[in-house]
Amino acid sequence: MQIFINEEPVDIVIEEEKTIGDVLAGIDAWLTGSENQISGLRINDESICLSTMTEAFERTLEHIDSLNITVSTWDSIAVEALLNSQEALSGYTASSFDDKAQIKNVWEESAAASFLSEHIPDIFVLLTKTLSSEANPVEMAQVIDERIREFTDTSSEIRKLGKLISSLTKQLEELPLDIQTAQDRKVAETVSIFSLTVDKLLRLIRILKMQNINIMENVLIDNQSFSLFIENFTALLGEFLAAYEGKDVVSLGDLAEYELAPRLLKLYTAMGNIIL
Repeated sequence: MQIFINEEPVDIVIEEEKTIGDVLAGIDAWLTGSENQISGLRINDESICLSTMTEAFERTLEHIDSLNITVSTWDSIAVEALLNSQEALSGYTASSFDDKAQIKNVWEESAAASFLSEHIPDIFVLLTKTLSSEANPVEMAQVIDERIREFTDTSSEIRKLGKLISSLTKQLEELPLDIQTAQDRKVAETVSIFSLTVDKLLRLIRILKMQNINIMENVLIDNQSFSLFIENFTALLGEFLAAYEGKDVVSLGDLAEYELAPRLLKLYTAMGNIIL
């Protein structure tokens, strides 16, 4: 049996592997940590779709002449899944009532839905609700567009956050006063915007690591490695959200003003320097 990866022959010695699933498991383990993963499969020039993937995994290696495996970067698979889901959403929006259920069912069985379910679950949940008429399709389309831009134009997405980060830093510094003056709505808004902004920053950081992993390893913030700074920052974020949920207003204000506000600005500045 000949094995190809991205159309190139590879010298893989079959030892104890008995099924296609065994072979793919070995290759998947080899890819672990590389930000690459298996994205397609052909057996004897027959393309395998998601609906027959489980059956294909169980096939024994006898009578198989060639196994052609497609390996793609994680971000390219993510973009393809988002684009496919965007297309499904467009079709759903434009379709008649009778056709909407079929479009939803087809999408839920697709490779795009499977990928999003495992790797970008918030989008999967939101899109499932949208295709069930439980969420606004226009807003869903805007969210998908934003996620695609994060992958395809990462630097621009980081730069666009500049004014928001500056404003949010001031809001965090002012949070103790807002708490003291019982401006509950403003406090809730600050916490929500901060949480959403950090989520976006962490997504962008992951993408930057894929694109500039050596640069990221050499960046120091407050004499800490980038990864250690992020670890400490996310731990403080957890404490902050726990304080909000537990109505611990003293800890909430202190964490916002003295810990998170300065760290948020330093993190964003470091990210800006990386994309220069």
